[in-house]
Amino acid sequence: MNQPLWTPSPERVAATRMDAFRRFVNQRHGLDLADYPALHAWSVAAREAFWQAIVDFFNVEFAEQPHAVLEEGLVMPSARWFPGADLNFAEHLLRRRDQHPALVAIGEDGSREQLSYAELAAQVAGLQRSLRAVGVGVGDRVAAFMPNTWQTVVGMLASTSLGATWSSCSPDFGTQGVIDRFGQIEPKVLIAAAGYRYAGKNLDLTGKLGEILEQLPSLEQLLVVPYANAQAEAADFQTPARVALWQDFYQPGGEPSFTPVPFDQSLYILYSSGTTGVPKCIVHGVGGTLLQHVKELGLHTDLHASDTLFYFTTCGWMMWNWLASGLALGATLVLYDGSPFHPGPERLIDLIDAENISIFGTSAKYLAALEKAGAKPGSSHQLNRLKTILSTGSPLSHESFEYVYREIKADICLSSISGGTDIVSCFALGNPLLPVWRGELQCKGLGMDVQVWNEAGQRVFGQKGELVCVQHFPSMPVGFWNDPDDEKFRAAYFDTFPGIWAHGDYAEETAHGGLVIHGRSDAVLNPGGVRIGTAEIYRQVEKVDEVLESIAIGQDWQDDVRVVLFVRLREGVALSDELQARIRQVIRRNTSPRHVPAKIIAVADIPRTLSGKIVELAVRNVVHGKPVKNTDALANPEALELYRDLPQLRD
Repeated sequence: MNQPLWTPSPERVAATRMDAFRRFVNQRHGLDLADYPALHAWSVAAREAFWQAIVDFFNVEFAEQPHAVLEEGLVMPSARWFPGADLNFAEHLLRRRDQHPALVAIGEDGSREQLSYAELAAQVAGLQRSLRAVGVGVGDRVAAFMPNTWQTVVGMLASTSLGATWSSCSPDFGTQGVIDRFGQIEPKVLIAAAGYRYAGKNLDLTGKLGEILEQLPSLEQLLVVPYANAQAEAADFQTPARVALWQDFYQPGGEPSFTPVPFDQSLYILYSSGTTGVPKCIVHGVGGTLLQHVKELGLHTDLHASDTLFYFTTCGWMMWNWLASGLALGATLVLYDGSPFHPGPERLIDLIDAENISIFGTSAKYLAALEKAGAKPGSSHQLNRLKTILSTGSPLSHESFEYVYREIKADICLSSISGGTDIVSCFALGNPLLPVWRGELQCKGLGMDVQVWNEAGQRVFGQKGELVCVQHFPSMPVGFWNDPDDEKFRAAYFDTFPGIWAHGDYAEETAHGGLVIHGRSDAVLNPGGVRIGTAEIYRQVEKVDEVLESIAIGQDWQDDVRVVLFVRLREGVALSDELQARIRQVIRRNTSPRHVPAKIIAVADIPRTLSGKIVELAVRNVVHGKPVKNTDALANPEALELYRDLPQLRD
């Protein structure tokens, strides 16, 4: 008989913020919501009352009060949340000002730096003054090409305190990948590391930065952080912009000030994976991001001011933005820069004991790798304060669920969570009130009217279908950058079912009220839980003269996904080891190591639609022995047979 892997004790339930919020709602509205399903049903049926309750429960402060909670048009996405309200994002993350640790930044080399909340505010105040002095104000873009360090968080807080818009990429992005992103948003200021650490190496970024700077004509100020490259000097960087080293640019001290901005003012610009061209620039608003994050961290994750929160992430992933919002709850954040497997697979587990981490966030791939390495953290480590493990990036396997409870800790809330860059938050996630079932995300997020629909637009239970959200929510993007008529924005999410947000996930609602995510329903690659757009690979392969065209898919392999690249070569050219090495080198240099294909296979033809578009999903289905729908739409359907039963794909 199927039993839950974990059920919270009544004492633990009663101590959670989620249960306190349920009681708060019942008292305010004269209700008798007995459990989470009832609370969730109310949250989507009475959205205005629900989101106002979030504002009041978490003491969100408006400099200018809204004249309504929601102004909604006839068809999604036409809605405005808290119209007329002004607030500041950074102000809510810096409300705590005592000596309690705010940030603990740890490098792969063992270096450790700590900032209290008082010290964090002083750093932000100093950087804020200098950014204001160089002209940074409301709506200006400040970009960061940074590892996950305390300076990155200070940069974000100082920028957003001024009403500026923050955007970041991590150092493992290739030159073109950074230019494709920052080149679109035209930043006024770039904060960039001179180096970073990974897998025991210090990697110099000065050459890459020089190439990036050539393509950022809008830049007025370059701020260089000599991280992992202490010899870096301002003179090393050639650009018409002003250049300063981090430590020379500002003096910490004093109190930060906060510029109120409209609720839907741009806060963050995040990026799509670039599947169909250069990445889309997804703009997230100040108020919606704040409300969604305090809800998810405070209620669903049960984050308290006494907790220490860790998430393994880079600054190029939305989980970094999510992690940073833990400051709004007064918690301690642990930041880590480096490989999670250096010098050994238990490097991050060591951090749990060393820093008394109570909420540990990672990827499904990491948990699977721990198991394969034979790690038994429950036996080798204390894990005394650990109460929650969060996992995202890809679906967590049944085996990994069981491994966590068998070999890490039995009394723990294991929360597999799913959402994405598109909403800078989650559609489905954890819940400290509910049991944990193998392979399931515990619940749909409060206020998120999430359903699974079949192709006919009908809701289905216990069947796979499209994950949709049928009502507007505050963390919906305010739009895409340089998309004045919202044409690209609407096409991205509202074409599948008009007026309904279609997320692109293939999912299933369970009998327990949870969700199972079966993967992406489009052609995005997902090796190791990292979303990769095929167009980012194609743009690099096109630089290799011997290759006429290519197509990339993700092949299910050993409980993960590996990238397979098929190439059509010029006549007379053979796919030699040297050519394969050169293709991989070009991809690695200009994108990231995660983009590098595990297999490169030469093919005689690549299937395409009548309009000339290559069809990754069709190829992927053939490789996995699945049927291909609608071959009538293909100009050369016979080409699909070239991909069936290839011996190279069996090892």
